[in-house]
Amino acid sequence: MLTNLSIRNFAIVSHVEIDWHHGMTTITGETGAGKSIAIDALGLCLGERATTSVVRPGTDKAELIASFDVSGNKKAKQWLTEQELNDENDCIIRRLINSEGRSKAYINGTPVPLAQLKMLGQLLINIHGQHDHQLLLKTTEQRQLLDDYAQHHGLLDDIKFFQKQWRTKNNELNSLLESQQQRQAQQQLLQYQVKELDEFSLQQGEFSQLEADFKRHANAQQLLVISGQCLNQLSDENEYSVSAQLQKIADDVQQLAALDKGAESIANMLVDASIQIQEASRDLNYYQQSIDLDPEAFNLIEERYSTAITLARKHQVNPEDLFDYHQKLQAQLSQLSGDEERHQHLHDELDTIKEQYHQIAEKLRVSREKSAKKLAKLITESMRELSMPDARFNVQIDHQVNEQLSSHGYDDIEFLVSMNPGQPMEALHKVASGGELSRISLAIQVILAEKVITPTLIFDEVDVGISGPTAAKVGQKLQQLGSNTQVICVTHLPQVASKGQQQLFVAKLTDGKHTQTSVTPLAQDAREREIARLLAGDEITDNAIANAKELLAS
Repeated sequence: MLTNLSIRNFAIVSHVEIDWHHGMTTITGETGAGKSIAIDALGLCLGERATTSVVRPGTDKAELIASFDVSGNKKAKQWLTEQELNDENDCIIRRLINSEGRSKAYINGTPVPLAQLKMLGQLLINIHGQHDHQLLLKTTEQRQLLDDYAQHHGLLDDIKFFQKQWRTKNNELNSLLESQQQRQAQQQLLQYQVKELDEFSLQQGEFSQLEADFKRHANAQQLLVISGQCLNQLSDENEYSVSAQLQKIADDVQQLAALDKGAESIANMLVDASIQIQEASRDLNYYQQSIDLDPEAFNLIEERYSTAITLARKHQVNPEDLFDYHQKLQAQLSQLSGDEERHQHLHDELDTIKEQYHQIAEKLRVSREKSAKKLAKLITESMRELSMPDARFNVQIDHQVNEQLSSHGYDDIEFLVSMNPGQPMEALHKVASGGELSRISLAIQVILAEKVITPTLIFDEVDVGISGPTAAKVGQKLQQLGSNTQVICVTHLPQVASKGQQQLFVAKLTDGKHTQTSVTPLAQDAREREIARLLAGDEITDNAIANAKELLAS
């Protein structure tokens, strides 16, 4: 519950600090005094966006601090713990707004974004504004009210989960369908290209080998001539050959080494060189013998080499990259074939998701119909208690299975009402007047508040358009609600104001230069005079005082 609200430099408030009690608190004051100032400040504490106009003129920033006791609020405590913002049983929200419109927010001293304030605020306070009853005319709001009453949060979460899955899969399927013609053309081209390259079947690294073999066969005659000349120059059968000359030099240096050990290393190197020349000559001989002058083999190599170059040119790649390009085309063709398989698989997935969605939607429909009867009965009873003796209320559910899955199931919900005997049930917006609509809205809010427990409920002039005996019954309804939860009600009706365990009076003070708002808890005598003022106006009579005492006593 809300325990304290501190407001500094906010609108026309210089500084106000309010302690809040259990039960029902009413807020009254003269027109234009700013009775809703505390509600507006709480709204900002709970994440509403701020503007520069909220900062009191002549000051640089507004400060709003709301303190809550969350000892009995399991959801709020759990959320605070999960966000690592827990401070045992206390929750303090602080909002600073500077004159340029920028703001900072804190929960238990930790800076937080506005989104977190909003999430926490939903667990702490439920604010009903004076124009909320207009929302009641929207069928989407009517469906939400029924689902809140029936506590369908789990079923709706499941519905939204499957609807999101269905939307994702359906978008993917539509994308596949939209590109199907283009994909088929691309697939035909790839099939032709891959078939052509499959038939050629170039292996990894083969082109480099083909290129080397082609050069070797194309130059075989020249290779034979050059290698023969080299062998003749190296051969030790020729006394003028490199081998013979080197051997002679090696023998001479060995003689030097026999006379002078300083020449030994040179002799050894020459011996090694002589051996290497002999080995080179032998290897060159083997090489010459391996040179192939087979024209048929050369023709096969030349043909494959030329085909590889032609295919590479055709596909606009380098010949040495032709193998990798072939693999790439195969992968693309496999992916397109996989898209066709994915197309069928998506159909199967969508059918499964729709079946799961339908099962949840059917559970939701059954629960809605059951809850609708209970809610209609409760609202009818409450309307009659609020001076609509012949009223009848009904919740119409139109169940239509559609191909398109929505985030709320297959049901369209509409509130129907009949205000007079013999009058047929019609849509709420066609029948109810402004005052009747306000009372119906209040009846629903009271019923939902008892069903969906929120620690603090705020009613900001929801009794607009209500007077006389009806006002007394509205006050009783709110007082009844205050026995289970904290209720804060801004009102102009004495019948409502008198039902609070605590009453706050809002006044606007001015010295001609500056204006500010004050909020004062009223003691019994002051309360009697304020209720009398609401009854009689500015001229408070003894009868008005007596009537005020009677209202407070009741």
